[in-house]
Amino acid sequence: MPTESGADAMMPDLVQMLLDAPAPAPELSEIGRVAEVGDGIAVVTGLARALADELVEFASGVRGIVFDLEPGRLGVVLLGPSEAISLGEDVRRTNRVISVPVGPALLGRVVDALGRPRDDKGPVGASMIHPIEAEAPDILHRSAVHRPLATGLKAIDATVPVGLGQRQLIIGDRQTGKTSIAVDAILNQRETGVLCIYCAIGQRGDAVAKVIGALHDADMMKNTVVIAAGDEDAPGLAYIAPYGAMSVAESFAAKGRDVLVVMDDLTHHAHAYRELSLLLRRPPGREAFPGDIFYVHARLLERAGQFTQSGGGGSITVLPVVETQAENLSAYIPTNLISITDGQIYLSPRLVQKNQFPAVDLGVSVSRVGGKAQSRAFRAVAGNLRVTLSQFEELEEFARFGTRLDDRTRARLQRGAAVRAALRQPERDPVSAAVQLSVLLAAMEGLFDGMSEAKVATSMTAIRVAIEADDGGIGARIASNEKLAEEDRTWTLDTARRVVKAAGHGADT
Repeated sequence: MPTESGADAMMPDLVQMLLDAPAPAPELSEIGRVAEVGDGIAVVTGLARALADELVEFASGVRGIVFDLEPGRLGVVLLGPSEAISLGEDVRRTNRVISVPVGPALLGRVVDALGRPRDDKGPVGASMIHPIEAEAPDILHRSAVHRPLATGLKAIDATVPVGLGQRQLIIGDRQTGKTSIAVDAILNQRETGVLCIYCAIGQRGDAVAKVIGALHDADMMKNTVVIAAGDEDAPGLAYIAPYGAMSVAESFAAKGRDVLVVMDDLTHHAHAYRELSLLLRRPPGREAFPGDIFYVHARLLERAGQFTQSGGGGSITVLPVVETQAENLSAYIPTNLISITDGQIYLSPRLVQKNQFPAVDLGVSVSRVGGKAQSRAFRAVAGNLRVTLSQFEELEEFARFGTRLDDRTRARLQRGAAVRAALRQPERDPVSAAVQLSVLLAAMEGLFDGMSEAKVATSMTAIRVAIEADDGGIGARIASNEKLAEEDRTWTLDTARRVVKAAGHGADT
């Protein structure tokens, strides 16, 4: 008679163990239905327990954020194409809020608002995710802004300085160079160790591609994260993009790093939020924006700052960009952002017409914090620079009427024109602090008086070459926040005079 094998003998025991084991707990899942679909939004019924800002997933794979909680219905902002969703489609809760990948794996990558790659380099591979919404750090975890953020632009570093941890608004009409200033500020961080995040909100694809190309050409992409929510994407992605950028910045700042975030631009962000709110039947207010638009931007920008060691020790500097129409600074969104931020850099279309780039209007631009972080060497130049230019602009208006001018007034006009020409700077060409200081000192001391614009440009180039070859230690003293000594001033001016004379430039007759 055949004997029973060991495996066959174990089978009854295994079956008995399975029969004696406790039954698995039932898995409860709430399923809702799509009642309405709009451009970027959906109305869902049947999810009575859903929470505000919760992430929900549609049967088609599109995800959305619960925005409005109303009896019997939910207003959901879609994070994908609304064309993919059909009426009656199943909707499931995820029991989590919208989050994005963070960490060093994002450096050098181009991702969308959800952290998905858009650069054909494969998965991001981030090991951590953070919610896009976070409370702003409290006052005990903040310290005063005390370190400068050099942009490499003479018109900004000398007159409208920005400090690490500051929120400085870049504002102006279309085609005035707002993005160029922001990108130049990023390019100037190549040797500073500051990590950068460029967040494109509602921008055209070719415009974002130009920025990425400039970052690659300057070898700055390795220290930069590009987050793009283009004009072809869902408005929900444009809405969450800057919040995701801030979460990425917070992950770096928590490890003691300094981060520069450019939000280009918050006008498109406000328009996307207005579109979503009106489709969800939220009551419109001024300029058809919902009443909470101020809070939308305030809670975003309040997350920036210089943090104490207990708060991570890093800093988040934000350069939000906003577009005006016909120089209207009193419009709803510009006034909101001016009141939220720590100053503004105003780019004037009138200066653009005069071929003055960067077109920074020093009469309207102001930095409420950065002056405290500005190098002491720059402070010695900045005050006189503003006065000289303001007097020049007033005299220039009178001179237009053909008034006879005395010699003193003509000298002021020459000096002002020379200083304004010295502030000109081509895009994608930031310069060091020592070069900026040398050029501005030369202009203020009259070395460029009476020169044509072309001669001023070539003189500035010659001074830059000489100072970059040997700055006499001025760059190190500026970095250590030392006051500009008289011998440094004399050496700089002597160098500038020698270079200008060698170039054969003088006043035009």
